[in-house]
Amino acid sequence: MSLEKVLSISGKPGLYKLKSQTRAGFLAESLLDGKTINVSGRHNVSLLSEIAIYTLSAEVPLREVFNKIATKEEGKEAISHKSSKIELEEYFFSVLPDYDEDRVYASDIKKVLQWYNLLVKNGITDFSEAKAENKEEDKEKETVAAKPKKETAAKAASPKAASAKASSAKKGGTAKSTAARKK
Repeated sequence: MSLEKVLSISGKPGLYKLKSQTRAGFLAESLLDGKTINVSGRHNVSLLSEIAIYTLSAEVPLREVFNKIATKEEGKEAISHKSSKIELEEYFFSVLPDYDEDRVYASDIKKVLQWYNLLVKNGITDFSEAKAENKEEDKEKETVAAKPKKETAAKAASPKAASAKASSAKKGGTAKSTAARKK
């Protein structure tokens, strides 16, 4: 599994794996305890593939930071996120020497290391970017799948409207006219 299916939900600990979409949101499975939760539109959700770390020159995607940590640790877990602030900053400096110390706080470093260790524990070590071909194919499938749904919805709506107007006369109902109300 790649980082495109891994989520961070504000107010909830740990990371979540996207399982399926529901009418009101989606279902996500916790990587901490394996419980499935329903996530609505009220929650602030971030995909790990969309998060970046500030450096002095540009923003580095989180996947590249994870790759650098994995290279340094040879695919094993990194230091604990509960280490002291100085240890965390020294470690992060060894991984990403040009990170912006003014905009990347110790709490951010803790979170990155906690997420990395959690992903490694759950066997998610594919931090490479998803292939552009797969993204294009998915977009094509979505647009092809979306077009028939819109057409069928429009066709289904028009017969219902026509049958609703004529239904009272067909079922033996009385005609509602001003002459009938006056009597």
